[in-house]
Amino acid sequence: MFEVPEAFAQDTVAREGEAGTAWLARLPALVDELLERWNCSPDGAAVHGAVGVVVPVRRRPSGEPAVLKVSFPHPGNDHEPHAFTVWAGRGAVLLHERDDERYAMLLERARTASLAEVEDTDEVITVGGRISRLLAVPAPPELPRLSARADEWEARLRLDADELTHGMDGHTVASAIATVRELGHDQPEVMVHGDLHAGNILRAAREPWLAIDPKGYVGDPAYDGGTLLKARALALLRADDLGRAVRRAVDMFAEAAEVDRERARRWAQFHAVEAAFWGRRHGFHIARQHEQAAGLVRFADELAGLLAQPWGAASRATRGG
Repeated sequence: MFEVPEAFAQDTVAREGEAGTAWLARLPALVDELLERWNCSPDGAAVHGAVGVVVPVRRRPSGEPAVLKVSFPHPGNDHEPHAFTVWAGRGAVLLHERDDERYAMLLERARTASLAEVEDTDEVITVGGRISRLLAVPAPPELPRLSARADEWEARLRLDADELTHGMDGHTVASAIATVRELGHDQPEVMVHGDLHAGNILRAAREPWLAIDPKGYVGDPAYDGGTLLKARALALLRADDLGRAVRRAVDMFAEAAEVDRERARRWAQFHAVEAAFWGRRHGFHIARQHEQAAGLVRFADELAGLLAQPWGAASRATRGG
């Protein structure tokens, strides 16, 4: 019988309480049932993310490698299988089977190495942009729209600005609010990943890189550029010229994703302001020590301020070196 990873169990109970405990008690039998139903055999130790377990399997009788993913019933995972169905393997792993009621999927197996392990920021941003372009396909009507979150985004930005002590000037916060007002309500009817950071892009056999763990939103593909850039914070911190490095990253994403550079800049700036406020309220997962966390919060302030300034033709000069 499947054994639940101890760390995953502890995190689930800490986050979900009694509901998490009850779900974990059912999980081994559920995994075994799904393996039998989808005619698979276990093929290695299970791994896990924040809300789901992933079991390497072999499909019978072909022996094809795949993974069984089972997630805790969480709204953030509601539309993951819908996104995979729409993409049908274009830029993302293939979906073989799905059980939406049980938050379970049988997926193409990618490799364990992720884009986050690549040190070259240019490569990370370019690969992420190309994946974003592949995922930007016409969206079905039943998926959630990012535009529906615009009012919530604005309200939260205003609340955080009022309640939290921070290092951003008024123009920086106002720029993020303006982005929500001017770009947030009217967005394209195309699929976006919704959480396109380098850790959610894996090396694969069918294609060099494939996306996993989508949120399944409909909206502006430029939105994903901000998520990708935000996740490169530690690499950008090491840049000799932060302003130049940030401009280059935004330009490279816009070119690879084939999106408007100014929209990419503005969404990246919105994400940076959100991160600056989030870090003050909740901390950053990548920073466990207080001193490092404080440094990242200050960096988010600086990044948000840099991105608040339109670059015009000057930013084109950063391409190529």
